[in-house]
Amino acid sequence: MGPTRISTLVVAGLAAAAVAWLLISSFYYPVAPSLPWLPVVTLAGLAVLEGYAAINTRGRIDGRPGREPVNALLVARFVVLAKASALAGAIFAGFYAGLTSWLFVERTNAAIGDRPAGVAGLLASLALVAAALWLERACRVPEQEDDEDREPGDRESRPGQR
Repeated sequence: MGPTRISTLVVAGLAAAAVAWLLISSFYYPVAPSLPWLPVVTLAGLAVLEGYAAINTRGRIDGRPGREPVNALLVARFVVLAKASALAGAIFAGFYAGLTSWLFVERTNAAIGDRPAGVAGLLASLALVAAALWLERACRVPEQEDDEDREPGDRESRPGQR
């Protein structure tokens, strides 16, 4: 499993923006209630929690004083969470970008009233993507020192060699 590609996130976001624009402009908006704030709060809360997990995990992997060692299975779960959150955040960001751009084109009172929730949703989604990518990066194993930096008599060479 490799790191999340930015191009994958951009394509997912652009596809979601196109779908949102088409659905909102063609079918949905005349019958839709005002935009809810609960998804915005949820996305922002997830971004904060993943940001905290990134800080905590990086400190534990680096072995900073006062932190207990990290469980490898927990780090693997964090990586899966980060990859899924980055993709979900990109899809939400695309959806909110398409919706918000349509709201700024539309001149009705309902559209003007929905703009703050749309912009907040876009920002919260982008924050989730950033926090997820940060968590994924925090879960990387630190680089080991090169063999040239080791002393000739150092027995801690590569695993399996003596």
